[in-house]
Amino acid sequence: MPRTLATLESAVIACAKCPRLVAHRTAVAHEKKRAYRDWDYWGRPVPGFGDAAARLVIVGLAPAAHGANRTGRMFTGDSSGDWLYEALHRLGFASQARSVSRDDGLALRDCYITAAARCAPPGNRPTQSEFDTCREYLVAELRLLRRAAVVLVLGHVAHRQFLKASGWWDRLTPAERPAFAHAASHALPDGTCLLCSYHPSRQNTNTGRLTRAMWYGVFGKAKEML
Repeated sequence: MPRTLATLESAVIACAKCPRLVAHRTAVAHEKKRAYRDWDYWGRPVPGFGDAAARLVIVGLAPAAHGANRTGRMFTGDSSGDWLYEALHRLGFASQARSVSRDDGLALRDCYITAAARCAPPGNRPTQSEFDTCREYLVAELRLLRRAAVVLVLGHVAHRQFLKASGWWDRLTPAERPAFAHAASHALPDGTCLLCSYHPSRQNTNTGRLTRAMWYGVFGKAKEML
C-alpha cells in the first residue's frame, strides 16, 4: 500500500492491469479528436489531484476520452470540468475557474478530486471487473486523505464505488446503506459526511436534469458542512 499521495500517483500512472482499458485509452490518444489533433494526449491512467490536507473529497466516475485522458488531470478539458472548477472557484476551493491542462497553474485548497476508475473506458462505462481492479487506488487515497470530512460523490455509480472502497458497503446491511439522490447527505458511522450529486455530464446538464442552481446548492451545502 503506497504511503504517500506522491507514490500512489506514480503507481496509478504506471498501471496496466486492465487490457481493454489500456487498448482504448491508447487508441484514443493515437487517433485523437479533430479539435485536438495538435495535442500530445496523456493516454495513461489519471491520478487524483488536489490538496493533501483536504477536508472535501470529490469522487467522479472515470476520465473522459478527450478530457482527462487528453490532459492528464481529473475533470480537465471537457464540459464536466468546466462546471466543476467554476463551482469550486466560486466557493473558494480552486484558485481559478477553468482547468485546461496539467500545467495551467490551477491549485485546489481544502479539496481533492479523484474517481472510481482511472482510465477512460469505452462508452464511458467501466466493467464491474475493472472497477474491482482499480478500487485499490481509491482505497489508498481515502486512507491517505486523513482530514477528509465531506465526500461528494458525482453520480450513483461513484456513490456505490465509494461505499465499496471505504468499506461501508460490506459493513452496513443493505437497509443501512446510504441511498443516492441528488443533494442527499448522510452521516457515516465514522463521522464522515457523504454528499450526493448528479454528475455534471452533458446528458444531465443539457437536459436540465442538473441545473446551475442545483449544482451550486450542493457545493454550498458542502461548504456549510465543513
